[in-house]
Amino acid sequence: MLAWDDIRLIRAIAETRNLPAAAQRLGIDHSTVFRRLRQVEAQLGTRLFERHRSGYALTPAGEEMAALGARMEQDITGVTTRILGQSIAPSGEVRLATSDSLLAELLLPMLVRLRARHPGIQLDLVTGNAALNLSRRDADIAVRATEQPPPTLVGRRVARIAWALYGAAGLGDQAPTDRVGVDWVGLGENLAGLQVVQALREVPPQRLAGRFDTVLGLAGAVKAGLGIGHLPCFLGDAWPLLRRLSPPEPAFASDLWLLTHPDLRQAPRIRPVMDLLAEEIAQQRPLIEGGRPQPEGVPVMK
Repeated sequence: MLAWDDIRLIRAIAETRNLPAAAQRLGIDHSTVFRRLRQVEAQLGTRLFERHRSGYALTPAGEEMAALGARMEQDITGVTTRILGQSIAPSGEVRLATSDSLLAELLLPMLVRLRARHPGIQLDLVTGNAALNLSRRDADIAVRATEQPPPTLVGRRVARIAWALYGAAGLGDQAPTDRVGVDWVGLGENLAGLQVVQALREVPPQRLAGRFDTVLGLAGAVKAGLGIGHLPCFLGDAWPLLRRLSPPEPAFASDLWLLTHPDLRQAPRIRPVMDLLAEEIAQQRPLIEGGRPQPEGVPVMK
């Protein structure tokens, strides 16, 4: 009889199409994957993969086994998610996914208050810009800027993130804001889904001083004087060494969502986190949506 680990092995090879990547996903070495695959094929009496230049391709028998693995994983995930959702106490681990800028500049003070209110909840923070699969429990809750949240998730839109143009605080009052007479910095193509990244393509190449794969990195570059660039207002208005150079650009705005899996939304360990974050973010909407006034004596360029 095949074990669950054998099915996971077949799934990993089918999805990665090569043994080293499958080994990395499973946390074992390459030679072990090769040996175990040969053992499974011998046990079944048939080949599950054909080796091609492009990698390992499933045979008809392999396709059946991979489909079986997908069904088993879905069933296991569904059962465990429902069991976790039936927990009766507001305690346990909550995996929260968000971006580094939202965590550092907006969420951390809220999490301090969450800890004081619900000490039985332990947070596992996951930061990054890649979308995680909450259906597979890559995370329990996501705080994300998106215009189209996945239809498989539930949640609420809690704010509209405004973006404006910023420069270093020492920048002269006559600093140019056109795309020709000043150096610019912006976000990289890993965030190409944002309208602000697409607009950066209008900057002449000789004036583009650098691209950054995180918003925090971009903000640091603007603060250091490498160039001017668009930043979310909750970050740009909060850093005293940055100054806003223009009003928020409506075309660059994006919705901020609190999202979770439908089976978890009423879980005692999930609901308090969702409710507290929604309440706290609502109080910060003026900052998030660009309505906080600039510090006295710092002009806003029109």
